Amino acid sequence: MKVVLSAYLIGVGLAFGAKLLNKGFPVNEFRCDYEYIPAIDGWMKFHVIPANWFDARLRCHLEGTTLASPLNPDIQEAMLSVSKLGAQHSDIFTGIHSTFSKGNFFSIEGVPLSDILHEWGTDEPNNLNDTESCVYLTPSGTIGDGTCDTPKPYVCYKRNDENHVLNECGTIDDAYTLNRLTGSCYKFHRTPRIYSRAYMACAAEGGYLSIINSELEARFIRKLFALNPATSMIGPFYKDVAYLGFHDWKEHGEWLTIHGETLESAGYEKWSSGEPNNLTGEFCGAVYRSGLLLDLMCDTVHAFICEKSPASLLCE
Repeated sequence: MKVVLSAYLIGVGLAFGAKLLNKGFPVNEFRCDYEYIPAIDGWMKFHVIPANWFDARLRCHLEGTTLASPLNPDIQEAMLSVSKLGAQHSDIFTGIHSTFSKGNFFSIEGVPLSDILHEWGTDEPNNLNDTESCVYLTPSGTIGDGTCDTPKPYVCYKRNDENHVLNECGTIDDAYTLNRLTGSCYKFHRTPRIYSRAYMACAAEGGYLSIINSELEARFIRKLFALNPATSMIGPFYKDVAYLGFHDWKEHGEWLTIHGETLESAGYEKWSSGEPNNLTGEFCGAVYRSGLLLDLMCDTVHAFICEKSPASLLCE
């Protein structure tokens, strides 16, 4: 079954890549979870699950977009329209903030608030208790300042102004590489994150923390490490391991993939000598450059590897 599925996914990826070869963004071809809006010649997605401002900014960034700001009346109208499609319609975060310098509001794109047509709500901005540095948009179209840590829904936005194409992995992210033998696409993240952030990054990119299903796949993981030597990664973290998609779910030894399989049933259970050792509470799975597995503390930052189907973000 896995061989048949891999062959199918390879066919989908190659066919999609060929269709888009040497073309710019076609209408409605960015991500299937985004809506193309002709009035702004761009794509938007309403995140109905509230997040704090920093997580909202990061989620949009990881999806290849930007936390939307009402930079002009058309974008503001689109933000309000898209947010009404969700399960609720309430205040939504914008990308306008003063997190770097209190009172100096800029959009994430660097546009000063003074250059954005806007109307503050009644008694806004008030920087209540000196804690309000993030701007939200109300259903009526006015804005207010609020705390960045109070979760709100938000909209992500992608302008159609770049000459990119969707590659054979069904994404504009050229860091993803299709392995024709496994049928999956992979990305080695050199920027370290804790396990939960790594999980979030892969999900935002349309994939998941990679799961090794065979010795063949383990060999490919070793090749990914070879293409990403320790000297290519900057920062004080251990550069010879990367997080993968397995975890002991805090059961202290029962290791399962993030898809609920045992490592044995998933197809690969080769631990490095002495591993897993649960040293000082190590509940998250990882892999050495050798392709052998180990356990790590979940709240320490490490490189990580994402895996996705070539069809995961494609629109039908």
